Amino acid sequence: MNPTSKPLLPSSDSSTAKTDDQGGATPNFSMLHPDIIESHILTRLDGPSLATTSCSSATLHRLSAQEHLWSQICRSTWPSTALPRVSRLISAFPDGGPRAFFANSFPLPLPDPTSAASRSPQPSELISAVDIYYRSELILAKVEETETVTGWFRCSPFRIDLLEPKDVVPTPIKHPEGDNDSGTSLMEDMTLSWILIDPAGRRAVNLSSHKPVAVQRHWLSGEVQVRFASILVGDHKGPARGHVQCEVVVTCGKSEGGEMRVRDVSMEMEDMDGMHLNGKDSLVILHRALEGKRGKARNRGEEGRRRYEEYVGMKSERKERQMRTEGALDVMCVASGVITFVAFWCFVWWR
Repeated sequence: MNPTSKPLLPSSDSSTAKTDDQGGATPNFSMLHPDIIESHILTRLDGPSLATTSCSSATLHRLSAQEHLWSQICRSTWPSTALPRVSRLISAFPDGGPRAFFANSFPLPLPDPTSAASRSPQPSELISAVDIYYRSELILAKVEETETVTGWFRCSPFRIDLLEPKDVVPTPIKHPEGDNDSGTSLMEDMTLSWILIDPAGRRAVNLSSHKPVAVQRHWLSGEVQVRFASILVGDHKGPARGHVQCEVVVTCGKSEGGEMRVRDVSMEMEDMDGMHLNGKDSLVILHRALEGKRGKARNRGEEGRRRYEEYVGMKSERKERQMRTEGALDVMCVASGVITFVAFWCFVWWR
């Protein structure tokens, strides 16, 4: 064989080895140098695409598992994770570091009612990495640390606030004008990610529906409230049984130029009766969500809204059942009172 001649492709690939117009050999993808695949192809992919590519072959699986690729994807998807402490925590995640963090944080948590209570210790601290986008433009990226061991946290209503009372974040979004403006642009173009991290257990979960589930205008102040929600499984033995709602509310006011300004970003937990949970009960639910299953990574916005609508339907049915039960009890109480009244006067009359 001539040492300068090019190797031929196998006969099984003959259908793809020739071009229609030139009749020459087309380079096989596996013949590309790994550095070319990594630097010119894999670095251009987002997280879901890179995960899909890793399943194509053993070579691509090896190349796609490199930590620096997933670190870059995490930082570009969630700029808040680029902060030093969060970045170090992500690198220490078991079974892949940033790749494992992405697998935990990108999909929505799956509200599985059959999941068993966790036996691992509850986190003594929670780290919130929050990123808000509007039309792919970053509005806010912030990290908040919350302790979970003091009596104040456990006994008070669960609430995490990202902004101080005087903090204001400007946005390029025009403030909705008039009652007829329902904030359709916000429903379709705003996205929010709220990743809750357990630094001791090296676990993470995204508690946002990705896209808003509702946009409302406050009747008094005129501020716009953009709501995101994640439906989780309640405590089987505690007061928050069934499903609970983890709600994130972004409150926006109006600037002098007519743009919206983010004035408050907060997270709360409530049960199906609309009661806010305290820190102790919320921590049990969040602990189970951190260790629970994850849903599909595609169509997160639609899936989040579907779960929220199902949850609202369950709340409505529950309220109707309670009203029927209370109505039946009222009838029984009235009937019991009438019977007692008649019996008393019959006793007096025949005495």
